[in-house]
Amino acid sequence: MRRGLDPWVVFHRPNPLASVRLFCLPYAGGSASIFRSWPAALSSEVELGAIQLPGRERRLGEPPISHLPTLVEAVAGSLQGYADMPFAIYGHSMGAMVGFEVARHLRREGKEGPVCLFLSGFRAPQRTNLHPLIYDLPEDEFLEGLRRLEGTPEEVLQNRELLQIMMPALRADFTIVNTYIYTHEPPLDCPISIFGSLEDSEVSREDFEAWREQTTREFKLRMMPGGHFFLHTAYPAILQALGADLSAILKFGR
Repeated sequence: MRRGLDPWVVFHRPNPLASVRLFCLPYAGGSASIFRSWPAALSSEVELGAIQLPGRERRLGEPPISHLPTLVEAVAGSLQGYADMPFAIYGHSMGAMVGFEVARHLRREGKEGPVCLFLSGFRAPQRTNLHPLIYDLPEDEFLEGLRRLEGTPEEVLQNRELLQIMMPALRADFTIVNTYIYTHEPPLDCPISIFGSLEDSEVSREDFEAWREQTTREFKLRMMPGGHFFLHTAYPAILQALGADLSAILKFGR
């Protein structure tokens, strides 16, 4: 894949010397720019590609996708253009759900999957979602639901002009999250590393622990300080763990 021609992947800091790629998926309403500072904290072994979903930043003019299978197929197809080296996937909240389903899609298609899944801020998919559905509420109620669920950064909710720009993407993303139906498949044959928050009002420790059922390989759970958006405050610790796990995989194999 020629860099710059693929709208799905943004390389904030290209690394031609890398031996593994880390593809990062944002939370609902998020964009590739939330990972802009991450490459500087990763080792020279790793190249980070941030996934840019339609309806935001340089893809603002494109309609956002509200159908999970369509989104998963598109992301998985884009990743196949970077098959020249091993890759891992990191996703936060909705991004964790999408990343997990991308890995399962690749397996169903007989394609090479990730060497590791790094997932944060999202319950294991087989666990029942007990939170109220908000995706189809009137705008004021929808925004209040976002605030109550801590599903969108407060600085976004306070900016009415920005909100109006982001509203189509937010609606699409929460349609994906709220209408997700888990379908049982065998566990994945790759390690899964989970990052949870000690103060997350959305997801319990038991919800994070239940990810163990989704892999036949090594499982790790790391609990971090902070609320649902701990990836912004605890990212140095997250990146240190990501780097250590990827280095071990590269050294000892899958």
